[in-house]
Amino acid sequence: MKKLLLLLLIIFMGCSSTSLVENWKNPDIELFEAQKVLIVGMTQNEMARDNFERKLQKEFDKRGIATMRSLDVFDVSFTDSRKTEKELDEVEKSLLEKGFDAILFTKITGSEDRESFMKTMTKWDNYQGRFNEDYLRYQEIYYDQGYYDKFTVYHAETTLYCICEGKERAMIWRGSIDITDPINIEKTVKDYIKLVIRAMEEQDLIFRKESSDEVTGLWQK
Repeated sequence: MKKLLLLLLIIFMGCSSTSLVENWKNPDIELFEAQKVLIVGMTQNEMARDNFERKLQKEFDKRGIATMRSLDVFDVSFTDSRKTEKELDEVEKSLLEKGFDAILFTKITGSEDRESFMKTMTKWDNYQGRFNEDYLRYQEIYYDQGYYDKFTVYHAETTLYCICEGKERAMIWRGSIDITDPINIEKTVKDYIKLVIRAMEEQDLIFRKESSDEVTGLWQK
């Protein structure tokens, strides 16, 4: 029960404060447009995953961008077993055949303290890998029942991957977000999604910021 409550209190289901602490964009990309995006929320808790993916999908719908949730695309048994790099390559090929050209992948990362977390981030500053590498690195989230118990501070990461035909299937953008003071479930999901969309708008990635918009408060001071 304690573990379930922890899962519900982190990003996919709720906390009261979010702040963007890293906002990396592939320097070779000026703008990126997507016609069909797969939304993936990686968590053991299916209810939390459904809640997060559904709410994020609504924001894409408002902007006229086609999306599908991982819960609607992946086979029911997809997360029942660990995947190999070859299997994930096949997943990417299948997505291409279905008309997808991007994946927006959100997961929880964490560390026992902020110092060790920042050391990990430093090692990943120059990472420009693919979705399958990212999935392989973190798929323990699905299977390790004590995964979230290992950390005293929680952090989330949302990454945009291009899987466009004829182009390198690599990372386009990554936003790392701090999660603090878990209190209000619905407010946190809303705040997190708003933060991700604003950051992507600022980078001309899928979304376009209206000229009258004024985005502030994205970066943690």
